[in-house]
Amino acid sequence: MRELTLFLMSAGITFIACFILVPFIIGLGQLFGLYTIVREGTCHVYTLFGNVVGVLHEPGLHILPSSLGLSSLIINFFGRRYILDMRLDQFYLRSQPVNSEEGAPMGIGAWYEMKISDPMAYLFKNADPQGSLAANVSNAVVRTLSNLPLAEMLENRHAMSQSVRAEVSPKSMEWGYQLGSVYIRKVHFRDIGMIRQIEAKVVNRLRQVTSAIKQDGANQVSIITSTAERQAAIEFAKAQAIRPRILGQALNKIGADQEVAETLFSILEMQNITESKARVTFVPAGKPLLADLLVAEEKPSGR
Repeated sequence: MRELTLFLMSAGITFIACFILVPFIIGLGQLFGLYTIVREGTCHVYTLFGNVVGVLHEPGLHILPSSLGLSSLIINFFGRRYILDMRLDQFYLRSQPVNSEEGAPMGIGAWYEMKISDPMAYLFKNADPQGSLAANVSNAVVRTLSNLPLAEMLENRHAMSQSVRAEVSPKSMEWGYQLGSVYIRKVHFRDIGMIRQIEAKVVNRLRQVTSAIKQDGANQVSIITSTAERQAAIEFAKAQAIRPRILGQALNKIGADQEVAETLFSILEMQNITESKARVTFVPAGKPLLADLLVAEEKPSGR
């Protein structure tokens, strides 16, 4: 029983120490500025009575009295701590209005990256550095890209991106912002009427090209067909021209043998009679009376 009581007391003391005393002590340490934890990609700036007393860049656990001195003990009561995000950020400006050299109203979308390079300048040199940077990029887009030829504005986006970045970078450094990549992502027409006119012209041009392709194909087919028909007519004419000669030569060879000629013509005569599908009555030789009777029988039926 004594051992069970000691175990329960130890468990209760451990529970109180781990879940009540330790968080309480940690909270007191943070309240009185004994330590702080700087997370990855952040920066802590401490000010006291309007003066900057310390800047912590390195991530990890920092003992504030060793970094800021004894002022860290009252900085949470009379000072202020700024936590800045030092990671790379990006922003997109949509449809910035510019005019081409030809007077066409265009819209340009600019995408850019930025990060905080100088925490002191970011906090105290500009009340809204991010808004100021966006306005600066917008003004640089309008100022550097206006009055460019329309073809160059639609095709050469890399050069336009470099121009905008060179225009904005010096000013952004004064505000504690380091400008990263700048890229012109979208160039489009802003006038709806012009867009409809361009669409109509493109459609008409496509129709013209389609009609031209169809007409060219029909012409090619006609040329091939007429050429084939002409060559076929020539060959048929040649065949018709040499047919009588071939038949004459064959008949001359056949006529040289009287028996062969008679047999051939008899076969041809029988073939013509067979193909004509006429009614044929065979009368035996030496029966003239039978022939007269057949002729007399056919006359009434013919009426």
